[in-house]
Amino acid sequence: MTGTESADRRIDTSRPHPARVYDWFLGGKDNYPVDEELGRRITAQGDAPGQARANRRFMERAVRVVQQEAGIRQFLDIGSGIPTEPNLHQVAQSGAPDARVVYVDNDPIVLAHAAALLHGTPEGETRYVQADARDPEHILEQAGHVLDFAEPIALSLIALLHFIPDEDGAPGLVDTLVDALAPGSCLVLSAMTADFDPERVNAGIAAYTASGVKLVARSQAEVGRFFKGLDLLEPGIVSLSRWRPDAREGDGLVSLYGGVGVKR
Repeated sequence: MTGTESADRRIDTSRPHPARVYDWFLGGKDNYPVDEELGRRITAQGDAPGQARANRRFMERAVRVVQQEAGIRQFLDIGSGIPTEPNLHQVAQSGAPDARVVYVDNDPIVLAHAAALLHGTPEGETRYVQADARDPEHILEQAGHVLDFAEPIALSLIALLHFIPDEDGAPGLVDTLVDALAPGSCLVLSAMTADFDPERVNAGIAAYTASGVKLVARSQAEVGRFFKGLDLLEPGIVSLSRWRPDAREGDGLVSLYGGVGVKR
């Protein structure tokens, strides 16, 4: 982890940032008025906070599934965002105290709060890497100091790829990351879609775009391309509320697809 001492000076509070808007959706305190303003505009179009909470719960369920069904003890979480409990390492290390987790993000405010991501179990290890998702080679090099790429790893791309359009290299970066994983590894992914509620989702995209943030919604088939060559765990690529739901999930569809694929 580098640059912690100057992170606060690099935080731009004049424009909203997706990580801080997401923090506001989740009821966090690490955001600014400009983030809250955008969050409120998006929430006026639909239940964005509810969607964010559903996304968080999907992460929890998926982590437990890859531990229990694939025996995975290593996690690479790209686009980690501002620490919000339970963090991925807390879920992973509650099931396997020796789990190793590398978080990756490029937002200075995440770096400023990264210490909260580093309090794991004595048996395990957590590390934070300041890097851009569009530079997968650098991510892999840095993560290799903690994770053993000869053994299975769960690659977590939760609510990340809708901020990276295809023309900015989304398919290629996923391919590069998955290609580096050993057999038995898993891809855990969620991504926004307009398949279920196009009017509200497109209004939210317009609000983000007006604030200078790129956002893209993908169809089920488009999300499915990120899993090419992988074996999808049941129930496949579905709305997050339908992916192995627990008692906290309602009947309504969430405008994000989620899935878990296993590399053979």
